[in-house]
Amino acid sequence: MTLEAIRYTSGSLMLLDQLLLPNKSEYIQIKNTEDGWNAIKKMQIRGAPAIAVAGCLSLAVELIPKQFSNVKELVDFVVTKLEYLVTSRPTAVNMLDAAKLYTARMTEYAKQPDLTPDVIKNKIVTEIEQMLEDDVNVNKRMGQYGGEDILGGLGNSSATILTHCNTGSLATAGYGTALGVVRYLQSKQKLDHVYCTETRPYNQGARLTAYEIVYEKMPGTLICDSMVAMLMKKNKISAVIVGADRVVANGDAANKIGTYQIAIVAKHHGVPFYVACPSTTYDDTLPDGDHIVIEERPHGEMTSVNGTRIAAPGIGCWNPAFDVTPGELITGGIITEFGVFKPSELQQKIRQAKSK
Repeated sequence: MTLEAIRYTSGSLMLLDQLLLPNKSEYIQIKNTEDGWNAIKKMQIRGAPAIAVAGCLSLAVELIPKQFSNVKELVDFVVTKLEYLVTSRPTAVNMLDAAKLYTARMTEYAKQPDLTPDVIKNKIVTEIEQMLEDDVNVNKRMGQYGGEDILGGLGNSSATILTHCNTGSLATAGYGTALGVVRYLQSKQKLDHVYCTETRPYNQGARLTAYEIVYEKMPGTLICDSMVAMLMKKNKISAVIVGADRVVANGDAANKIGTYQIAIVAKHHGVPFYVACPSTTYDDTLPDGDHIVIEERPHGEMTSVNGTRIAAPGIGCWNPAFDVTPGELITGGIITEFGVFKPSELQQKIRQAKSK
């Protein structure tokens, strides 16, 4: 049984508080979009796919008991709440994509005079609830495509993988993106070892990925962020696999801070570098990575650990949450639910897949 970041039954949403991991496993109740927004902003739930699912489900639990006197009131309510949820974390595009989708749905339903507010409300809630199952299925397809692509270059050998940040069940509705590929390799008994970085300053690798690796009984080792070059020099790494919070038209990918430097090191050592993300993470409205808005986090995330200050008082801090890896450094390819593609061909391939 995989870890559950999101527990949902109709009208009830519980999120695993990832700030407490690995020491405590506690769920928080989400009653409305304000609760959802706060949980996302504080990173109690994180990971681009999980943010979108949790955010939309927070809207669903607020909608279910609420009554609306007319369709316009319902549409205005839903659209306003979706716009609010998008502001929680601006770099991850999945929540924005979901907001656009459900805004369009509401506009479409509002044009049908035979649909009452209750009928429309039930339709949109049902569609939101379907996101949970859909996300897991998408992740499993990515895991297979990515795993087979990596194994295709190894002959009969098993894979040794390096990953960064957290991209498993805790970052999605289940199974995972980059860690989902690792999970697939393990299921085929083709995983020799997985290394995960600690991922400073928020330690998602040490707190969350290491937790998932142990939970899933994968052969794994935690390393400091500054050990990546040494690891690639001393150990045979088959591939680097990371997730993404946004991939833009030219194949540039925004992911957790530290990803860019890993890609540079991988290129130097000839290690294939993969980005694993669903098509909902793709944003063809931006031409390149220079146009991605990079969230900056509070200084305290750098200067303190678990409430204990580790940096000299008075020191300045710069704390971007993400960096952008140029497409030319994504040498293995971008793993999607439609296949593994070169960054330069991603736009065309996704359009073709979605048009079928």
